[in-house]
Amino acid sequence: MEGLGVLFLAFVVLVLVFLFFSFIPVGLWISAWAAGVRVPLITLVAMRLRRVPPAKIIYPLIKATKAGLDVRLDRLEAHYLAGGNVDRVVDALIAADKAGIKLTFDRAAAIDLAGRDVLEAVRVSVNPKVIQTPMVAAVANDGIQLLATARVTVRANIDRLVGGAGEETIIARVG
Repeated sequence: MEGLGVLFLAFVVLVLVFLFFSFIPVGLWISAWAAGVRVPLITLVAMRLRRVPPAKIIYPLIKATKAGLDVRLDRLEAHYLAGGNVDRVVDALIAADKAGIKLTFDRAAAIDLAGRDVLEAVRVSVNPKVIQTPMVAAVANDGIQLLATARVTVRANIDRLVGGAGEETIIARVG
């Protein structure tokens, strides 16, 4: 009977340890600590309680810290809770920083929440994009058919991106 009690106690301890490590992302905490990002373990537990996947916040935070950006964890979490794509925003901030474009976290988050691809916007502001309109056909009075296409070079202005014309709007206006 004594051996059965010890076996039951060992089973309960094993289940509790399993629940502890499944609820508290110790591996993620160790990864963050090794990368130089100091995140309290209780913060990761609080994220789980708020139904925020800690990995979706911590990995972009590690990436931003390694790139030399000063981004706060609570801002990333708030952006995630607002429905934003945290990873794309951090990638855009890194790309803008390396390209010498002044882009704040608030501006990048606003562009992302407005439904625009903020990383693509940074890329287009660095390397202009060529948009080709579909072929337009017209017939002159003498019966000659004319076929024409137009190519438009577009460079994104980050400050005026929200509310500006997208690729479809440019094609509609030119074509």
